[in-house]
Amino acid sequence: MTTSILAAVAETPHVVYDLPIPPIGFGLITFSILMFLGVVTLSWNGISHRH
Repeated sequence: MTTSILAAVAETPHVVYDLPIPPIGFGLITFSILMFLGVVTLSWNGISHRH
């Protein structure tokens, strides 16, 4: 039984998904978005004191 299960698993094709960009690219894009949102958030600091 174990041999037949292993044979069935060995015959199944492996699905490989190609990424459109290298994995480090996703991290860099995410980091840059986070930094942009941080700058936008900090730019609103003290805006209520103007009025």
